[in-house]
Amino acid sequence: MKKIDFDSFKGATSRTARDINRRIVLNLVRQRQPISRAELARHSGLQRSTISAIADQLIAEQWVLEGAVGHLPRGRNPTFLLLNPKRIGVIGINVHPVTTAIALARTDLSFITQTSLPTTGTSRQFTEQLCEQVQALIKTHSDIAIEGIGVSLPGRVDSRSQKLIFAPNLKWRDLDLKPPLENATGLPVALENAANACALAELWTGRHPDSVRDLIVVTVSEGIGVGIIANSQLVRGPSGCAGEFGHVSLDENGPLCNCGNRGCWEVFASNVAAVNYYHPYAGDKQPGVLHPSGISFSDLLALAAQGDARAGQTLDRMAHYLGVGLAMLANGFSPDLIVLVGDVTAAWNRVAPIINNVLKRHCLNIPRIVPTDPAAQPRLQGAVMLILQQHFCAAHIG
Repeated sequence: MKKIDFDSFKGATSRTARDINRRIVLNLVRQRQPISRAELARHSGLQRSTISAIADQLIAEQWVLEGAVGHLPRGRNPTFLLLNPKRIGVIGINVHPVTTAIALARTDLSFITQTSLPTTGTSRQFTEQLCEQVQALIKTHSDIAIEGIGVSLPGRVDSRSQKLIFAPNLKWRDLDLKPPLENATGLPVALENAANACALAELWTGRHPDSVRDLIVVTVSEGIGVGIIANSQLVRGPSGCAGEFGHVSLDENGPLCNCGNRGCWEVFASNVAAVNYYHPYAGDKQPGVLHPSGISFSDLLALAAQGDARAGQTLDRMAHYLGVGLAMLANGFSPDLIVLVGDVTAAWNRVAPIINNVLKRHCLNIPRIVPTDPAAQPRLQGAVMLILQQHFCAAHIG
């Protein structure tokens, strides 16, 4: 029988406890800053000596700063702690079928700088260009301690191998971005489906009540992605492919989808679907490809805002099919709320009533539907969140 090394086991257990305590303290600083060591002890339930040791460590690592000194009627005046907004950074990458955005962000998810590159060429060529861009970004900001790189992807990521399994709108399969980026930068890399990353960021930002434990994020762009938070945990499934509702067929005789099936939700309700409603093309030769006129979804939004009747009718049709898919999610999961991410939210006053009318016809319990602000760049924020969640202990992130 193999001898069990109990000393190693106890050492690992001790390290785990210290790591958990560190995350608890760091997250309390984030949520309640500026906060004193005494308040940290009270909110965390940890001993003051433990809090002091952890605070000193976080200050040494430059995660936390000492700020103003408080004044008490008696006893020692407290020194307040707050996150270091300048020294710690995270790189976020949002791989999009048209343009890939790269940003250096602070721990509060605000962006220091951004750049981009076209998502073109083979997956290998793209990977090489991406590595070069990220290396240049790091070199330009050598004064910032970068903790890692988070990547949100327009397809499903295997949670074990961290490979992109399939991105239908890019025609990429089995893309392994993690090793090239780590080798090029020496930084840890975390990858996730864009909708899942956005779901994590929605909880991180704290704009929803603490009572919200079940929410769904739906990303709408060239395709449709779904990220599911159930009982405060991200639902990935055994291989990370849970939530692929954009490729659930609503009509087996419908238009051909890039995934190879017909009548998927995204061929009726995505940005590409809307543009093709406005400028129909004949046949199924180029599924999911924009009409040769070159009109973009942003152009379509602008036309509708200017009173173009056809553009307005196109958005109405897109909104109807968004409602059909959202009703499927509402009936299947009964979430507290559904968060919609995408440029379509810029026309929220027009599309929201249509979506809600569809939900009223098809749902027993209608969840609250909340739009995000496209200017906040939730996909990039979600990419940054993939790294930050490794340092901050929040129960709902899991």
